[in-house]
Amino acid sequence: MTSLSDQAPADDTELVRVLAADGTLAPTAAAEPYLDIVDSLRDEDLQGFYRDMFVIRAFDQQATNLQRQGQLALWPPSFGQEAAQVGSARAARAQDHLFPSYREHVVATIRGVDPVDIIRVMRGLTHGGWDPTDPKNGNTHIYTLVLGSQTLHATGLAMGLVFDGKSGTGDVERDEAVIVYYGDGASSQGDVHEAMVFAASYRTPEVFFLQNNQWAISVPVATQSRSPLYRRGAGYGMPSVRIDGNDVLASYAVTRRALDEARAGDGPRAIEAMTYRMGAHTTSDDPTKYRTSDEEESWARRDPISRLRTYLRSRGASDAFFSDVDAEAAAVADDARVRTVALGSVSSDLMFDHVYSDPHPLIDQQRAWLAGYEASFEEGAS
Repeated sequence: MTSLSDQAPADDTELVRVLAADGTLAPTAAAEPYLDIVDSLRDEDLQGFYRDMFVIRAFDQQATNLQRQGQLALWPPSFGQEAAQVGSARAARAQDHLFPSYREHVVATIRGVDPVDIIRVMRGLTHGGWDPTDPKNGNTHIYTLVLGSQTLHATGLAMGLVFDGKSGTGDVERDEAVIVYYGDGASSQGDVHEAMVFAASYRTPEVFFLQNNQWAISVPVATQSRSPLYRRGAGYGMPSVRIDGNDVLASYAVTRRALDEARAGDGPRAIEAMTYRMGAHTTSDDPTKYRTSDEEESWARRDPISRLRTYLRSRGASDAFFSDVDAEAAAVADDARVRTVALGSVSSDLMFDHVYSDPHPLIDQQRAWLAGYEASFEEGAS
């Protein structure tokens, strides 16, 4: 089975990496054009990245536990992918539009989405979770579980920005851009390629952000593609970059430049973030059936949070800072648990609403059958 060590060895001259796995500052040659952006980051920025990653991991683990306890129908963990998501989301400007897939929990919360709104989706209480037009949600569009379809939505909106003259004007504070997230499995979907065709043709202000977490459920990336995935973007004429997705500095710097270039009218860009899904694909998956503990341990040594923690320590981050982040993470996780349990449930009868625009006898029959079936479980029912 192919892993990052097969597709992107440590001396890969095309891989953008700033922080080595051991937390030392060791830029690759491909990272040099981005070091000015890295150098512009302050200690407060770096500590903010760490806070984002650590807090969302605590929330993610709590949500996983809630699903195991029957509080959620499903949960897609983001464990291990925090650096790719935090760096890219923090690189976006306030006016930009972000299109997640269904695992970008920290992307959503960074932009202002209430984390319990994500839980509401996975609990089956809502089809959307939040209103993307509400300013408090930071132009974050709703989760899309249909693989790759969000790339079409993103490209459509980006084309609209071109038509409406909202990009390429040279006003960096007002020009808008779009970033869309998808995975290595989704990259094999036709929707992604159709989106890239239109993005390239219309020179949309858009960044395609591919999180290559090595597994499309149980299918390894080597089965999906015989060449690195970032080259697909180049095939459509997009400048394309491969980054170490467990390095938050690389994710931030490359995404910041890509968005600025797209926003300026230079057309779409593509980024492949090499990362790893440490958890299951979703809580209905058992990764022990298709990958080894040695592989997981290898990736655990490249953990994005441990990497940044070591780097922050080398820059003088205090014990008080880390203790404060620990406390905040625990508080967020506890709050998620309390509010999730308080959400309640919806009536199963709702599934029959809005199937047809007008009343339909078949729906009435099915509604009556379900009511009778549920009643058969009541105490004393024969």
